[in-house]
Amino acid sequence: MSFVRDKFSAKFFLFLVFAFLLIHVPILGNYVKVINTLIHESGHALIALFGGNVERISLFMNSEGATYSQQSTRIGSFLTSLGGYTFASFMAFLSFLLIGKKKQIVLIDILLGFIGLNLIFWVRNPYGLFWLCSFAVAFLFLLIKGSQNFRDNLLLLIASILLVDSVQSAYEILYISVFQPQSAGDAANLARISGIIPAPIWGIFFFVQALWFCYYGLKRGYYKLGR
Repeated sequence: MSFVRDKFSAKFFLFLVFAFLLIHVPILGNYVKVINTLIHESGHALIALFGGNVERISLFMNSEGATYSQQSTRIGSFLTSLGGYTFASFMAFLSFLLIGKKKQIVLIDILLGFIGLNLIFWVRNPYGLFWLCSFAVAFLFLLIKGSQNFRDNLLLLIASILLVDSVQSAYEILYISVFQPQSAGDAANLARISGIIPAPIWGIFFFVQALWFCYYGLKRGYYKLGR
């Protein structure tokens, strides 16, 4: 318990609880969860660019997303399928790392970079375009009009949403991979590509890596806010 107290702050816990409650609010919850979907699908796209090409990304009102890409090799398809959940977990970890090191401006640049990249090159479906434009406008407005303390808390909330939803979505894919393996998205794709490792194993992998990033952030002290 002393380890947790040393690495964990009440402020982090409160933002984590608020983020969890927020993403379960009808309509609004799906809207804010798309930030994690954007990161997830961007992870697929960035990996796909190595040895392939990205046709488009779609972001949907129910907070789901899809990346359409072409790969010239089996290993390229494998890494692309692997990239979504792992990249989302890494970005949640990186967000708290940057906040802990007082590098909020870098985090702002990264978030706006993902929005701009998707808006210019990849996202073309109506809801996806609406989400990118509306989120970018609201995000920039709040950053410009808000105080530094408000800006820092806004970024902390976004980081908390990324953390909570990266773990929740990884758990969901684990659950689906066990009970509906053919419908398990990335886990099902990896099972087809590997040929010998079934979808539930990939579901376990996605969930474990999400928990590992959470643990590593805790171990490094990135959740000890307000220092």
